[in-house]
Amino acid sequence: MKLNGPDRRISITSLIRLRSGSVILAALALALTIAWQGARAGQPADVPRPPLTADQVVRNLVEMNQHRLQALRSYQGKRIYRVDYKGFPGPRSAEMVVSVKYLSPAAKEFRIQSATGSNVIIEKVFHKLLEAEKEALDAETQRNSALTLENYRFQLVGYESGPFGAMYVLTVEPRKNEKYLYRGRIWVDADDFAVVRLEAEPAKNPSFWTKKAEIVQEYTKVSDFWLPARNHSMTAVRLGGHAELTIEYKDYEITGAGPVGRLSPSRTTPPDETARIRR
Repeated sequence: MKLNGPDRRISITSLIRLRSGSVILAALALALTIAWQGARAGQPADVPRPPLTADQVVRNLVEMNQHRLQALRSYQGKRIYRVDYKGFPGPRSAEMVVSVKYLSPAAKEFRIQSATGSNVIIEKVFHKLLEAEKEALDAETQRNSALTLENYRFQLVGYESGPFGAMYVLTVEPRKNEKYLYRGRIWVDADDFAVVRLEAEPAKNPSFWTKKAEIVQEYTKVSDFWLPARNHSMTAVRLGGHAELTIEYKDYEITGAGPVGRLSPSRTTPPDETARIRR
């Protein structure tokens, strides 16, 4: 049964380290991200309800992420990976189409449907991405890279109302210098408490040859679950040139799921309203 959720876009990310010493592979290393994932809504004159505090938003986000993780048993879909590199020693590009099956709690099966373009990118970039995504399913890796108060500092900087509802905007700053962490900004759905968009850069530069990386992740809602929709990364190289990676996620089908737990009303009540009720 295919479930078509509203086309709500968001963004979650990880970088992999490629061990090649060549300039092109070092450039691509920063462009590669793993996603576990609309344009930014404008700031409205009026919002539907007062925002919660940053602490409330983050605690609700962590709890709902756990509820969704426990409820999602299996799904399948398709991805399209594309890389374009321009710089020394010359431009290169490649595309790969992959089908994926997920089985809770920590299994993913990938099947390559087609691959065209640079063999270097296909073998040393796309295949490394798939390997790194399997690595990221490890329980310890997930714990050390999750959006939690143990791994990040959060600050609430906005509350926006877009075409599909309200979103909290928070900055995130890593508490440690780890390769799967990042610093930047996230947009959190005010009803589901799920990250819908992320704009960030890695906390740790994986290569001497790269000097800058920008990552945007978006997600879409499928039934009760938020799954990756699009990943876009740009990397600048110290010696000139840049690499661009995009991943499109399509044709989702939820093949096994249980009910998603919900927050208690007290967890979604604004502080001022809570104080009024107590009085």
